Amino acid sequence: MPASTSPDAPAARGRRRSRTGAVPAVLLVPALVGLGLLVLPLAGLLVRTPWGELGTHLTAPAVLDALRLSLVTATVATVLSLVLGVPLAWVLARADLPGTGILRALVTVPLVLPPVVGGVALLLLLGRRGLLGEHLDAWFGVTVPFTTAAVVLAQTFVAMPFLVIAVEGALRGADRRYEDAAATLGAGRWTTFRRVTLPLVAPGVSAGAVLCFARALGEFGATITFAGSFPGVTRTMPIAVYLALETDPESAIVLSLLLLVVSVGVLAALRGRWVSGVGA
Repeated sequence: MPASTSPDAPAARGRRRSRTGAVPAVLLVPALVGLGLLVLPLAGLLVRTPWGELGTHLTAPAVLDALRLSLVTATVATVLSLVLGVPLAWVLARADLPGTGILRALVTVPLVLPPVVGGVALLLLLGRRGLLGEHLDAWFGVTVPFTTAAVVLAQTFVAMPFLVIAVEGALRGADRRYEDAAATLGAGRWTTFRRVTLPLVAPGVSAGAVLCFARALGEFGATITFAGSFPGVTRTMPIAVYLALETDPESAIVLSLLLLVVSVGVLAALRGRWVSGVGA
């Protein structure tokens, strides 16, 4: 009798599944501790949220100003990252240039660099006595630090690597035969990139843009170092949370909850792409 039709085959398969699905205690215990470390602080935030006064805190002028500024600057930073990051990702993925590995390492440095250090670096570059900022101030009277533009630059500095990595991965995974076919049919490089390459990597671009927006929205260290904290000008939501902890803890909790909701929305937007990518 074939093995597939043996009466013992279903039982054997069940035993194999049970052995495979069982989690050893030596792994289960630290896994539960790690899960608690990640989930319990969020649960504490939800428990301590003043739900009865939520509307009052959310409509406070300081909260609305911080929310508006954060959404505007994060959006501008995401658009700037798309304009600069997509071509950079293409160079990293497709260009046969010497030193590409070093360039890729430099692009990913902001991912591991403390954000405060990034803010100091931006000050040394664009401050009034910085490498470029000194000339901008002397020649054009332009001062970048402690302005809304400084917020956008700080957010772009820390967030653009997320987009570059996502788009570069999508470019490396794209089937280049479609681009070769377009070139064979007479399409130029720009037409091929616009009509073939971009549609192929559109899911990666979208996922990278969402991650970039979320990272920009939550940026704190580089922003407060390079842009400061001026209400309506540079005081974003994370900075408002930090300052509210000293004077109005309930407002800090409400702002934190708002950022948490945005983060969950980002994960929900990305989940479909991750699942479809795995399924494919």
